Amino acid sequence: PQKDTPTFSPSKISVVYVLGGPGAGKGTQCANLVRDYGFKHLSAGDLLRAEQDRPESEFGSMIKEYIENGKIVPMEVTVQLLENAMTEEIRSREGGASRFLIDGFPRKMDQALKFEAAVCPSQFTLFFDCPEDVMQERLINRGKTSGRADDNAESIKKRFQTFVETSMPVVDYFEKEGKVVKVSATKGPEEIYGEVKMRMGERGFEMVK
Repeated sequence: PQKDTPTFSPSKISVVYVLGGPGAGKGTQCANLVRDYGFKHLSAGDLLRAEQDRPESEFGSMIKEYIENGKIVPMEVTVQLLENAMTEEIRSREGGASRFLIDGFPRKMDQALKFEAAVCPSQFTLFFDCPEDVMQERLINRGKTSGRADDNAESIKKRFQTFVETSMPVVDYFEKEGKVVKVSATKGPEEIYGEVKMRMGERGFEMVK
């Protein structure tokens, strides 16, 4: 259904998008932010993978086909899954999380515009900037143990190309609005997190202990 106003108000709910090419280390940094800043971590990819495995899912086989071909799943599906997960989290506990870290999203311009208009305008996008050769090396190493079908050289190349062609315009769009925090992701995880913490502070996010 078309909605004129977003489901959640940005004055009550803080949404931070996390973007970076495959292997930029997003997962590690998200775990740090969940631990120290009280974010609820939502991974668009994980939600899609869970949905594809859900026996009664109407979208399962379609999602599977898109993921296997390294293509981006139609945005209505992804946006709806994210909204459902946020609603569930907010309802699940009195005063449920009011800070959401949405990882690997928006992957495309239409997703970004749809989510901002229908679900909740974001605070900013945390962008992990990492050159292709560094990502490739990390992912090939990860593929030895991850068991993920898309951690192989051919898939990695496709995923990186998809990221550059479809996700970088999203980063550029939000950058023009002053809503991008760019962090160089070539160093080790601790150094990267040091910079992330500094930049979160600049944006008014305090650690919750």
